[in-house]
Amino acid sequence: MRLGIFVKVFLRPTVEAVLDAVAPHGVQCLQFNFSCVGLPNMPEHIEPALLDRIRQAFDERGLKMAAVSGTFNMIHPDPGERRQGLLRLRELASACPRLGTSVVTLCTGTRDPENIWRGHPGNNSPAAWNDLCHSLAEALGFAEEFGVTLGVEPEVSNVVDSARKARRLLDEMRSSRLKIIMDGANLFHTGELPRMREILNEAFDLLGRDIVIAHAKDLSHDGEAGNLAAGAGVLDYDHYLALLQSTGFGGPLILHGLSESQVPGCLAFLREKMKALVGVHSRGQGDEP
Repeated sequence: MRLGIFVKVFLRPTVEAVLDAVAPHGVQCLQFNFSCVGLPNMPEHIEPALLDRIRQAFDERGLKMAAVSGTFNMIHPDPGERRQGLLRLRELASACPRLGTSVVTLCTGTRDPENIWRGHPGNNSPAAWNDLCHSLAEALGFAEEFGVTLGVEPEVSNVVDSARKARRLLDEMRSSRLKIIMDGANLFHTGELPRMREILNEAFDLLGRDIVIAHAKDLSHDGEAGNLAAGAGVLDYDHYLALLQSTGFGGPLILHGLSESQVPGCLAFLREKMKALVGVHSRGQGDEP
């Protein structure tokens, strides 16, 4: 696994200054967001010269863009809002080859018209599922056109609020361009924390072979997506990381949900956990049969 971080953790006036702040921490990759160059998260238009400048800034510092954030409400109750989101998603997808990345991250959305991270009873309706499938079908057309992968993230407040629904989505869409962003802090509905290992095990059983990016943050309670720094909450990180390793996942493990001041501590926490995990694995391989 390659440790990385959300670029939005570092607030600086230019992309070069952001990456200069990231570099001393020794991370290998970042999840990019256009807000760090003064644009909306989902720009309507991106100048080629800006894309070249961003790519050069990454290359000069030896950093890899693991993904670019393309989050919008894929089941917004207003079809016009969904249309605008899809048009902007196409612009992002078209920018990926020039940026040197091949992954766009998405959420599956909510019927709440104001807050993309707030649940809604309508999320469980057949109409919401149909809208998601229609939005994704068009988005996957962009993915094919520009050679990118779309990563969707199961999250308790969105229409895909469980590993089972994520598996259903993958099976129905049947596209090699659609993969999973795994975040262990986003999977627990109200009352489910006592079943943490069971729910994590199910998530990896159903989705492990389709994970393209993993996220590292934490949670203090169930019923909402976690928003704490890794190691600051109740997520069983030993088990979470062991499950990632057991799937053969070697991709980006991206920190978010933290402040810049928390970065050193969170990286130390993850590095220690990952070092211990490698040690356990090595001892296991050396055991007598």
